[in-house]
Amino acid sequence: MRAIVIREPGGPEVLAIRDLPDPEIPFGYVRVRVAFAGVNRADLLQRAGFYPAPPGVPADIPGLEYAGSIDAVGPGASRFALGERVFGLVAGGAYAEKLVVHEREVVHVPGALSDEEAAAVPEAYVTAYDALVTQGRLAPGERVLIHAAGSGVGTAAIQIAKALGCFVIGTSRTADKLERCKSLGLDAGIVPKGASFADEVSRVTGGAGADVVLDLVGGAYVAEDVLAAAPKGRILIVGLTAGVMSELNLGVLLQKRASLIGTVLRARPLEEKIEAAKLLERHLVPWLNARALRPVIDRVFKLEDAAAAHAYVGGNESFGKVLLTIGSAGGSTRSPC
Repeated sequence: MRAIVIREPGGPEVLAIRDLPDPEIPFGYVRVRVAFAGVNRADLLQRAGFYPAPPGVPADIPGLEYAGSIDAVGPGASRFALGERVFGLVAGGAYAEKLVVHEREVVHVPGALSDEEAAAVPEAYVTAYDALVTQGRLAPGERVLIHAAGSGVGTAAIQIAKALGCFVIGTSRTADKLERCKSLGLDAGIVPKGASFADEVSRVTGGAGADVVLDLVGGAYVAEDVLAAAPKGRILIVGLTAGVMSELNLGVLLQKRASLIGTVLRARPLEEKIEAAKLLERHLVPWLNARALRPVIDRVFKLEDAAAAHAYVGGNESFGKVLLTIGSAGGSTRSPC
């Protein structure tokens, strides 16, 4: 099989395409012929040497989400038949023509979606739903603040929050991305001045603040999250693009009785990843089939152009998801919604 490997820690240029043996299939696993794989910031961090793959995952093949079809069924696996269209999350290895996955982590592709659209779903929508709803307990009618609104997770979170009937506020470094987010249901957009946005959140919510904050940025944003949160607000930290350190006013956190929650998908044990697959199947697939959720795809690169895809994502110009095509198609630019 062809696969993208990380030759050594570094920039996009350290990615190389290699011919490798097809992976063996352990007990209870299936092998997927990958059609498309998502490109995520975690892949960029792994490539740079800052986010190593967990044990049991290819250390040098990035890729956390995929869509494709069942290529082979291993011993002890019985949930899928050859050729069935599937998608899902993995802890690594999706930048390859073939991928082995525990069958209980695999989900059927919704009939309403193409393989390309399906590959844009798992990481963004599962991350957003798990953070907002499972952990953040987002309820209809609440106010939610979403940072990096134009990112893959951000565009997914906007749609999920609107599907729940919430008032959605988004932040972005550019007004253009916020304008594009309006077609997804964004109610109010904020271009932060440095890391300051709490006053504007107060203004657009009539002084109420945000019941739930989805923070994909971290760093100095976290201190402002506390100021922007409503009483009993829930702040979910799912990304650290602005840094791992933040100085907080704990007095405000206590006074508001707010919750600060950190979460990540990749490092979870198998049973929790199986629960994430169930979440995708039970809660998100019906919305996807009804087209209440529409994956936002910015660009699709060929597998051999993975370095260019990483450079593009690293440049912070993308809106929604960037994908790799493992087949002959690719190199396209998609509409924002």
